[in-house]
Amino acid sequence: MAETEDFLVRELRPVDDDIFKEPMRKRRRSDRDQRFRAFPSVEQSALKEYEKLESRTRRVLSNTYQKLIQSVFLDDSIPNSVKYLINRLLALIEKPSLDPIYIGLFGSTGAGKSSLINALIQQATFLPVSAESICTSCIVQVSSGCCEQYEAKIHLLSDQEWKEELKNLTTLLHRTEELGGEEEDAWDRGDAVEEAVWKLQMFYGNGAEGKSYEELLRAKPRGKIPTSRVISLKAEEAEGLSVKLDPYIRTQRRDWGGGSAETHIWPLIKLVEVTLPKSELIPEGVVLVDIPGTGDFNSKRDEMWKKTIDKCSVIWVISDIERISGGRAHEDLLNESMKACQRGFCRDLALVVTKTDKLHLPEYLRERKVGNQAIQSQREAVLERNEMIKLQRNKILKDKLKRKLPADSRVLEASELVYTVSAQEYWQRALLTEEETEIPKLREYIRRRLLDKKKRMVTKYVTEAFGLLLLTDSFSCTDHLQNEHLHMSGLRRFVEEKIQLLEKAIDQCFAHIARPLQEGIWNARSSYRRILGACLVRSRGNQGFHQTLKAVCLKNGIYASRTLARIDLNEALTQPIYEQIDPVFGCIFRSGKPADGSALIPHIDAFKLSLQEKMTEIGIRNGWKYDSYKKSFLIQEISAILGGLEEHILRKKRKIYESLTTSVQNDLKPCYEEAARITGKKACERMKDALRRGVDRQVAEGMFERAQERMQHQFQQLKNGIMEKVKGSIATMLTLASSPGDGLYKELADVKSEYKEMEKLHRSLREVAENAVLRRGMQDFLLRMSPSKAGPPKT
Repeated sequence: MAETEDFLVRELRPVDDDIFKEPMRKRRRSDRDQRFRAFPSVEQSALKEYEKLESRTRRVLSNTYQKLIQSVFLDDSIPNSVKYLINRLLALIEKPSLDPIYIGLFGSTGAGKSSLINALIQQATFLPVSAESICTSCIVQVSSGCCEQYEAKIHLLSDQEWKEELKNLTTLLHRTEELGGEEEDAWDRGDAVEEAVWKLQMFYGNGAEGKSYEELLRAKPRGKIPTSRVISLKAEEAEGLSVKLDPYIRTQRRDWGGGSAETHIWPLIKLVEVTLPKSELIPEGVVLVDIPGTGDFNSKRDEMWKKTIDKCSVIWVISDIERISGGRAHEDLLNESMKACQRGFCRDLALVVTKTDKLHLPEYLRERKVGNQAIQSQREAVLERNEMIKLQRNKILKDKLKRKLPADSRVLEASELVYTVSAQEYWQRALLTEEETEIPKLREYIRRRLLDKKKRMVTKYVTEAFGLLLLTDSFSCTDHLQNEHLHMSGLRRFVEEKIQLLEKAIDQCFAHIARPLQEGIWNARSSYRRILGACLVRSRGNQGFHQTLKAVCLKNGIYASRTLARIDLNEALTQPIYEQIDPVFGCIFRSGKPADGSALIPHIDAFKLSLQEKMTEIGIRNGWKYDSYKKSFLIQEISAILGGLEEHILRKKRKIYESLTTSVQNDLKPCYEEAARITGKKACERMKDALRRGVDRQVAEGMFERAQERMQHQFQQLKNGIMEKVKGSIATMLTLASSPGDGLYKELADVKSEYKEMEKLHRSLREVAENAVLRRGMQDFLLRMSPSKAGPPKT
């Protein structure tokens, strides 16, 4: 009885229901109107109705909770069934109104992520932009909220996290001192060493790169570090916050020789959160995330980079139009985004091509191979080229996704997978209209996504609340319970049989991964030497690669630079396995219902449906009324219990997917450590040899087979977790439902008025949904009938 036991350690406490009272109704209505400023009037009306439904539901739940705890607060012994009910009420009251929608803008440096965010929020230079250099240096989250000012929070590495990075930086740098003159010339200060020198000089001052780890621990940083490791900034206007924020998030130049105190702590920054006052363009509840394309040398920042990608439900891969064809960085970003669809919460993925106003007309006309109509202007050429890119890239991206994801994935149903945008033209309007820059189209996508999520959340919330009020009211109706006493033994046997069938179905579902996993292991064993060899070869030979390889070994096979492509030896070695398992893995965690029974969620849905059908059957056989309290509660509670499993499964999915690379990384750790210790003459070649020998040894000892076993163990743990939750929750629910009307509930408060109000709210759900559809149809009709806007003058 998981829920009951959980409640035993929770304190029965009153809920502060000031937020449900009405003395400040006018001000709160004004606040609500402000929050919806980003939406057209039709969508505002729908959101206000859903918001009103949710608010009234929370008030009913709060009132019910207050009455219940007042009626049992002084009792020495509270029945478990009542504890269960109070616990469920409290959980619903405390449930967040809406989890944020994270939209990740994922792109290489200089791709135009910051410029796009600036255009979306209607602030031309809010985040730093430059035509000549990398600007944003860390993960930046931008959202709108209920604050009156523009606010930012800059989160710094903890003291322990900085010490870990400092140790790696000094270890990397001090290897150069152990080389001979000829070897040192060949070493050549590459990207890894340049970045290490740069960070230490920035944080401690010139000469810091020559000091030991112990000396730097005693050295005083140049900048002031707050004990909270968080810096808060505020400003009345966007421009004011932008000026304050700039030194913290703009990439500092390596030839920089001074600067403000803010720039001195730049190496410590791991995340920046920016909150705008209520926006007319970006609705509250949406978080735009500027994600650098390669991760970070610091372990904590790199972990945050991956987690940030995985928590995004939408990923826009941002690519400059001049890098869209054939660039390795572009392909790497797409591959990382598709992995996020496999391991994370991502459901929508799109390619956003930036800087699409760029076009050299004479060159375009010379190479143009489509259409018979003559191009009359730069504008026509840009529009034609953009449309052609959309068609080509949409097909390429859809084909890639089909190879990786299940056929019924939501992203494959999208009408548009490619957007062609121009932030510069959005401001200048020299060639394109506002609509043709496609900034408004992206804003509309954001609004629709939030509106759909709000509708689903409120519908589920009101339905779940109604089920609880049904039960709560039935507790006060002792006669009703005694007259409709249910003999539960038959239902218990039925549930036990269905639980056994569910367990068998999950086993069969997970068994689908076994064959592709085995084939992937064979492929990995036969190709690992070739893959490792390719990773250890660079076009410049050992020159400049020496320190990069050292950095890879220091970080257990991973090196992330701000300027170079990400290196991950563990991921590269397991890639043949992922190529085999990706389609099947996607099918297991899909929401659709494949014919081969390989999807997990449909098995849980079938289990839920069978229980609900049995409840209805028993209700008819035992003379329950159609709207019986107990039957309605049981059916609703089954949905609530099993519905929560989907989120549990999604959280575990990432750990299962990454278990292969994690296993390989753990097995190769001694090998990396051995290679990292190598110094002296021909160190680079000796490091490569150590890596080759170490990988050969681990493969011979079953490294890939151990990774296979660990992934299968993770699947088994997921199954065990699902069955434990199902058995515990269903048992608690059935115990509650079978409680006789023996006076346990006589002292409970009468909640009939709350039940009746909740019943009205539940009935009004359909009306609100119908109103929203009607308004949307009227809006679409008016848009079709309105004259189109004229474009800018031809040039």
